Amino acid sequence: MPPVLGGCATNPVTGDRMVAGLSEEDEVAIDRQQAPLQFSNDYGAVQDRALNAYVDRVVRTLAAESHRPALPYSGRVLNANYINAYTFPGGSMAATRGIMLELESEDELAALFGHETGHVNARHAAQRQGKQMIANVAVGVATVATALSDHPYAAPVVGLAGQVGSSALLAKYSRDNEREADSLGLRYANAGGYSPQGMVELMDMLRSQGQGNPSLIQTMFASHPMSEDRYATAVGETNTEYANTLGRPLQRQRYMDNTASLRRLKPAIVELQKADAAMAGKSPQQAHAHINRALRSAPDDYAANVMMGKLLLSQKQYADADRYLDTAVDVYPTEAQAQYLGGITKLAVDRPEQALSRFEAYDRAMPGNPQSLFFKGVAYEGMQNRQQASAYYYQFLQTGANNDQARYAYSRLRQWGT
Repeated sequence: MPPVLGGCATNPVTGDRMVAGLSEEDEVAIDRQQAPLQFSNDYGAVQDRALNAYVDRVVRTLAAESHRPALPYSGRVLNANYINAYTFPGGSMAATRGIMLELESEDELAALFGHETGHVNARHAAQRQGKQMIANVAVGVATVATALSDHPYAAPVVGLAGQVGSSALLAKYSRDNEREADSLGLRYANAGGYSPQGMVELMDMLRSQGQGNPSLIQTMFASHPMSEDRYATAVGETNTEYANTLGRPLQRQRYMDNTASLRRLKPAIVELQKADAAMAGKSPQQAHAHINRALRSAPDDYAANVMMGKLLLSQKQYADADRYLDTAVDVYPTEAQAQYLGGITKLAVDRPEQALSRFEAYDRAMPGNPQSLFFKGVAYEGMQNRQQASAYYYQFLQTGANNDQARYAYSRLRQWGT
């Protein structure tokens, strides 16, 4: 159910009354519903249990020092290549592997997640009202409808851009929100035993990346506005309020040890970052070349295979796209995005039975997307099973969908007299 908006609450940080668009129960519910979708949109958590466990320990250390320690906090590293970190309002947090490669100490990592913990504890999302946070985005397949425009399955796939993820960055925080989250992040990290210098170095890295690689960090800056005064404030607080802990050594070696497997992938990740930039610049040939280089370096990289599959699908190279998405599924069978896109490519190469299997696997990984009901109907139609196709088209219409796919499903039901 959607959250009930409106009402007053106590700010857990300041103790003052605040107007909150979400209750704490709403925050946790939205987190549970939306976080898995966004994490999949960012290619899922890296398949390195030790690295995810390490990041999760840091997040929980900070959470224990926060104003809301009872929330269900968790942390992980995502396969996305751009530079960012984000949190959902109930404490589900993630850092992309792009930003993990830029950090140089556990203290910077603690500052990063301390900042996100600050957003959760100050209830910044709740203050912005819940409805603004649940803006659906596509899984990066907005071009699929055009790609299939001359295919036998064109009619049911018109308007695809299926909803596999929710907007990453839930809220575009204000500068005041950012300053408060910075201050809280310093407080939590310091209480957790980290050097306050970690926040200063984090801010300095973000400044440098913003100047040197703006395309890599634009998503972070869009949701987490960066400014020189944030850096200056961090320096000022570090040298005054936290001066007595400045002597703590930065945990550089521990961070390097725990991220060694990720750093071995850096050549591939850098190529994928260049591919993202090329796609943003509408240069698919350059993107193809960069992804190819990434795959030569890391042939089993899940994100690289999915990116190549999406690129080829947009170019109507269905069989080749299907091959890369098959590899992605083999590499990471429990991650939802490749299953979903693989179902679409199976339809495009006229393998409806295999498409059905992909969408069923997607449902197991990410239940609740009405789009998969529709595509199961398409698969059954391709298998000449009108009874099952009708059942799924009917279920899809019952979700209240009002788009080209809904119109197609309705026309089929009328045509078949069901």
